[in-house]
Amino acid sequence: MTRDELGEQLEDFRSSVRRFVSAEVAPHTEKWERDGIVPLEVWRGFGDAGLLCVDVPETYGGVGADVRFSNVVLEEVTRANAGGLCSGLMVHSDIVAPYLVNHGTEEQKHLWLPRLIAGECVGAIAMTEPSAGSDLKAIRTQARPDGDGDGWRVSGQKTFITNGQNAGLVITAARTDPGPGARGISLFLVDSSSPGYQRGRNLEKVGQHMADTSELFYEDVAVPAEALLGTEGGGFAILMGELPRERTMIAAFAQAAAEVAFDWTVAYVREREAFGKPLAALQNTRFKLAELRTELDIGRTYIDHCLEELAAGRLDATQAAKAKYWLTELQGRACELGVQLHGGYGYMAEYPIARAWADARVQRIYGGANEVMLELVARSFLGRAD
Repeated sequence: MTRDELGEQLEDFRSSVRRFVSAEVAPHTEKWERDGIVPLEVWRGFGDAGLLCVDVPETYGGVGADVRFSNVVLEEVTRANAGGLCSGLMVHSDIVAPYLVNHGTEEQKHLWLPRLIAGECVGAIAMTEPSAGSDLKAIRTQARPDGDGDGWRVSGQKTFITNGQNAGLVITAARTDPGPGARGISLFLVDSSSPGYQRGRNLEKVGQHMADTSELFYEDVAVPAEALLGTEGGGFAILMGELPRERTMIAAFAQAAAEVAFDWTVAYVREREAFGKPLAALQNTRFKLAELRTELDIGRTYIDHCLEELAAGRLDATQAAKAKYWLTELQGRACELGVQLHGGYGYMAEYPIARAWADARVQRIYGGANEVMLELVARSFLGRAD
């Protein structure tokens, strides 16, 4: 497929996604923000519309589209100012599904992927713990052999888990070797209906309120042997291998959100007057927005390049770290400027820019804090500090 042919297909797909989002998402975002969760029937609606896990191969019920089609879904949901839903969709379609496609057995793929694609089952990934965030080697959740069979018993606690309340499948990182470090970390496909698995409270956050973000508790949860994802002790390598896609999609989400914040701000300064003329006529406004427009164009060029590299299987960890760092910082600057130029109205929850500003802050934290991204970039040309 030529670049022009792909572009035409992407725009046709974007039109259909935009119609769906306009009808099924935009009218309901205020309620979902108040409720702190997106109803499960909305996930099924996305599935019925063919908007979940779009790059999963046809063998497992998907359409085998390019990953850039998945990004279109995120962009259009972002334009509806539904950052929390965008975060949940990203975890479901761009993290959980690829883990299964790339590392699952045929039995695991046929069991879970059709349900994820249909929206009948929401996916989550449980890595973060109260004492282990960006440092995944520090996780304490344990998986010990089940004495009654060839399975495992998982015990521990996870926190800040996106889709935690809705999830039917939770990819869970646990230690199968009690020793320190990366060796001994394994991944398990945990069915949320398993006895001993408990959802904690839906955490109250500063932003992304409609994303159900939860504590999870594992109290001697029985996990069958066939639920091990990949090899025993190979979990950390899988996590590291899949992080570039996760970070690239976070970056793409950030770029889209920054562009939307810019558009809202431009519209506002054209209409709002101060000192007898529109804000858009003031030099400070014009220069600040000109700077931001330039950065957005640079950011769009880089994220499109990263998505192209990802689709071709060439994206490396350093490229993804650069994108995640730069574009989430850009998102923060775009939303901050938007709030400032909106004045007092920018701090009012009824204005879209206020929600976007609050939603943006966590982007510099999850997926690996931006300080970690800088360290990864530094290692690419300076080597490890130790």
